[in-house]
Amino acid sequence: MPILKRSKTLTAMARYVREEPLFYAVAAHNPYACPNEPDAMRLTLFQRDDCPLCDQSLAVLAAAGAPDFETVWIDGDAVLEQRYGARVPVLRDQERTRELDWPFDPGAVRAFLQADP
Repeated sequence: MPILKRSKTLTAMARYVREEPLFYAVAAHNPYACPNEPDAMRLTLFQRDDCPLCDQSLAVLAAAGAPDFETVWIDGDAVLEQRYGARVPVLRDQERTRELDWPFDPGAVRAFLQADP
């Protein structure tokens, strides 16, 4: 005999949470957005394995206070290698389809993040 019984309300709530998360509508539009920040910027850093410039870019992004970003490794992807091969690291703003090529410093990153679309 169970010590605690779930109420009908709790059962309904648990079913709702499993089937349709609270942030479902936001996540469907932008999987990286926080539910409280629908206009959050989606950034991607394209880089290579064993790339000293890519390692430096991580330090620059941290110094600039850049928001979270996705990392995409271009090694082994012919399309990405052709597009970004000589340019990596490249920071891309997915929402505004803009890119910031290396070399960049914290000031350039801040300007890139605050620029008008």
